[in-house]
Amino acid sequence: MVNTKPPEGTKGLKVAIAMDWLDQIGGAEQVLIAIHEMYPEAPIYTSVYRPKKLGGLLQDAVIRTGWLNIFPVGLRRFLGPLRQRWFSHLNLSRYDLVISVTGAEAKAVKTASRQHRAYHLCYCHVPTQYYWQLYDDYLKHPGFGILDPLARLGLKLFVKPMRKKDYQAAQRPDQIITISKYAATQIKQYYNREAKIINPPVNLEKFSTGKQDFSTSQKIEVGNCQIKKDHKNGKKQTPEQNNCATNSAKSQTTSSKAVKRAGFITTSRQVTWKRLDLCIKACLETGEPLTIIGEGPEHDNLLKLANNSDLIQFFPRMTQEELETFLRRAKGYLFPSREPFGIAPVEALAAGCPVIAFGEGGALDYIEPGKNGLLFSEQTVESLAQAIRDFGKMQFSAATIRKTAEKYDKPAFMAKLTEEIHRALSETPAK
Repeated sequence: MVNTKPPEGTKGLKVAIAMDWLDQIGGAEQVLIAIHEMYPEAPIYTSVYRPKKLGGLLQDAVIRTGWLNIFPVGLRRFLGPLRQRWFSHLNLSRYDLVISVTGAEAKAVKTASRQHRAYHLCYCHVPTQYYWQLYDDYLKHPGFGILDPLARLGLKLFVKPMRKKDYQAAQRPDQIITISKYAATQIKQYYNREAKIINPPVNLEKFSTGKQDFSTSQKIEVGNCQIKKDHKNGKKQTPEQNNCATNSAKSQTTSSKAVKRAGFITTSRQVTWKRLDLCIKACLETGEPLTIIGEGPEHDNLLKLANNSDLIQFFPRMTQEELETFLRRAKGYLFPSREPFGIAPVEALAAGCPVIAFGEGGALDYIEPGKNGLLFSEQTVESLAQAIRDFGKMQFSAATIRKTAEKYDKPAFMAKLTEEIHRALSETPAK
């Protein structure tokens, strides 16, 4: 069993955690939850806290906020300068160890005073995207509807001074840890800092109940899949009760060890840079069914793009148990965005579902072409559609796919982070 308890060197130390915001559940929040389990008594400082959005998670944690918590969540993307100011004046120097979990402003926390200096370890997912690598995307598609012109103006006016402040904030941590080789490259490029790689934790246990192998070459239509109907009606159904095959599909012969998987799936926050439009267009072109799970400001545009096609199904966010069932019934997971890592596709791998991913970013850390999925080279409909066609000629082992996800399990993350904290504190002179 992996030992995930704090190392001996941290016993008796005062620990604090800083987080950009807490108003949703995603990859960053999974990192925070794992660190909270390591240090359950450490208070969590954040700009915005909405407990109802967390689905009961972190109920036992001490959450501390400030005046930014009065603003509506919908204004979050407008508040970058205010968050930068709040975090940069948040004095945590009375603690011995500060861990910031951030892809934005939380790394700016103050950890030094005349009396004391805390060791600041920053788990940085990626440099602040709206100032750096995704600036042009945010400028084209701010995501504020009729307020887009105002958002563009504000971003243009503030980007230079905010880049400067963001760079300065990135110099504050004693050490930076990040999630992938791609993210480490970005941190070096924009912050001129070296970053150690510890991949983020994935709750693999909830996505690895299926045990059967399968072949993606089987063509099974899922337009009238009963599990989809039941989900819409609020009913739950086990995979054994569900039959997603049409009459024509039932006539095909399969081995007794094969599970019938059909159609593709993707799960994502629905924003422009996730490139879900590519998934819809490529599946319409290839005639492949697609299930899209998630919500976001681009939802209406994606619905229009699907144009009421029977091939495209939309569902809101769902529990991990429900999602695991969908993943075990899909023959492939589509991951078209350029992400610093991407926890959702690793969850798919844990469910034995192979992944077709864009061949840049964090996916290069875990996609092994031909073994657990396939990479496509360009963010275009043509490139993804060709990958879907090539994928249909391949066969995969669900057991082998699951094996490639094991090293990203949460206990492995906690053990690696524990080891790194112990090393850093043992090499830091007493203050």
